Amino acid sequence: MVELLWLIPALPLAGFVVLLFFGKRIGEPLAGWLGTAMVALSFLVSIVVFIGLWDQPEHTYDLKLFSWIPAGSFHVDLAFLLDPLSMTMVLFITGIAALIHLYSIGYMHGDSRFPRFFTYLNLFVLSMLLLVLGDNLVVTFLGWEGVGACSYFLISFWFEKDANATAGKKAFITNRVGDWGFMVGTFVVFFTFGTVKYSEFLPLSPGLAQSTATLIAVMLFIGAIGKSAQIPLFIWLPDAMAGPTPVSALIHAATMVTAGVYLLVRVNPILAASFSWLPWLIAIVGALTALLAASIAIAQTDIKKVLAYSTVSQLGYMFLAVGSGGYSAAIFHMVTHAFFKACLFLGSGSVIHGMHEEQDMRRMGALRKLMPITAGTFIVGWLSIAGVPPFSGFWSKDDILSYALHKSPVLYAIGLFTALLTAFYMSRQVFLVFFGKARWGESGDAELAAMEAHTAAHDADATTDDARSDDLGEATVAAAADAGPVAVATEHHAHDVHPHESPWTMTIPLVVLAVLSALGGLLNLPFNENTELLNKWLEPVVGANQVHLGLSGAQLTVELVVSTIIALLGIAIAYGVYLQRRVDPERIELPLFANGWYIDHGISVFAGGPGRRLFELVATFDRVVIDGAVNGVGRLTRGGATRLRTVQNGYVRWYALMVGLGAVLIIAFVLTQVTF
Repeated sequence: MVELLWLIPALPLAGFVVLLFFGKRIGEPLAGWLGTAMVALSFLVSIVVFIGLWDQPEHTYDLKLFSWIPAGSFHVDLAFLLDPLSMTMVLFITGIAALIHLYSIGYMHGDSRFPRFFTYLNLFVLSMLLLVLGDNLVVTFLGWEGVGACSYFLISFWFEKDANATAGKKAFITNRVGDWGFMVGTFVVFFTFGTVKYSEFLPLSPGLAQSTATLIAVMLFIGAIGKSAQIPLFIWLPDAMAGPTPVSALIHAATMVTAGVYLLVRVNPILAASFSWLPWLIAIVGALTALLAASIAIAQTDIKKVLAYSTVSQLGYMFLAVGSGGYSAAIFHMVTHAFFKACLFLGSGSVIHGMHEEQDMRRMGALRKLMPITAGTFIVGWLSIAGVPPFSGFWSKDDILSYALHKSPVLYAIGLFTALLTAFYMSRQVFLVFFGKARWGESGDAELAAMEAHTAAHDADATTDDARSDDLGEATVAAAADAGPVAVATEHHAHDVHPHESPWTMTIPLVVLAVLSALGGLLNLPFNENTELLNKWLEPVVGANQVHLGLSGAQLTVELVVSTIIALLGIAIAYGVYLQRRVDPERIELPLFANGWYIDHGISVFAGGPGRRLFELVATFDRVVIDGAVNGVGRLTRGGATRLRTVQNGYVRWYALMVGLGAVLIIAFVLTQVTF
């Protein structure tokens, strides 16, 4: 069964090709169903291959498709490496992508470029599968660039708006910085080992010079920083929310942004062979990114921007795990994060859809009564990311904190404080969107009261209790009259909307992801070796270099209790601020946080001022010195050849003279070298 591995990327490739050439002719909704079916079939094949992988030695299987780049000693095959790490990635990539494809059928309904959207989505899934299945750095880089290109296409999908087009270009350019690091790291690997194939150079890593290993690791780390949005290259991801919400869920929450974490875990022998300060660097960058992004998220008003900065923060947690030696913990949190963050992003898309494209949380409120499925699933995702037991995020986040504590109490404290902020800002989002007063129009509370009255009256009629129905109707009318206009904390006047639940194509993926968010922690419970299923599964890939904690029962209990208290404390603070109004929210939502510590603004100012002049100077140097030297050699050669050509005049006597002169010169030279 494992021989069907080639079919996993082939199915989305087939979907991409068909939609590329016949998408417009197929039209809506068949184009969406075709794209969804291809990815869903890929997921089913992945399950079959996963079952077959158990019979393979060390759960590893290699598949060579063809020789791709034969160039002297440099030889690259288009080949796949299937092991516990890549299999884990393939399962959640195809599974979640299938759900998001299904969701997109409803979300993108009526869009003029509906078939093109699914063309891009299928291409993205293909690229992501190449990235995680490639058996060498070059194939991985092919997928790496593929998801980058798809990210550009999808972020700027609605390119008619300048902001969307700019966001796409920003993501593309920022990622190029990281791609430079990936390429340099690949070059050094080849120069050092003579190969870029993982199964050939990774086993040789323990004997590698520390300086060389560190250079490779630093370059690949730079690539991971760009793709996984860490300090200082995180600025592209919040702006990427300009794309359709399914794009945010698929690319910027569940899959693409985790590519950097995957790369570092894949090359963990290189990290182990490098200088000891490198893991510290990775852990510190991850911890600071997590803290910085969480502080920014507490003051955002756009429902998707909150989740965007939350994604940056959670990726920081994964880097903290990698730097602390908890490779399996990083993958564990990657999987659970894919579950609950995809659920939250799709839930936000459902809210935006039901609110008629409104994204400002200050114009929402009380939506749980009008959108019960969306609210219920969103709340499950919230409890998971907030770290409330027994939801999946609690177990994976605590796993990372355990490794951080083993690494350094300071890193643990930063991670714990970030967990408090996470619980706070996610609770703030839930309370503003689904609880409190209806702020989605001047008649929001009145409309909501009237709807409740209608529902209550219908229930009363069913029980033939007419008197109670009349009383309830009168009470509701009075409540509606008292509700009055609701002030919205924005400089624009709220417009009346009529929120509604999303269609089944959007709610079914939400329900499935909510279930996974609730139960995903079962993959790696920390109680004993028998419950640490993911740890045991990843043992062949990370076991030799992973830190072994060996926590006692008392230590584990204390850590779990502390994590639970922190999560509940963050929720309680948000409850007191946003529902009970005991503290003015403006005292917390500082302009410094709302403007992202002015980091993005500072980079823009630099790029548009000194940076622009610096790069113009570099371009001038390139044009005058570099190109000038090359062109000068060409002009010198052409001028010399022109003058030399004059001796070729076609006269035989001239040629004879030259031959005679040449012979005399040769004889003279020989005579000067002879001693008599």
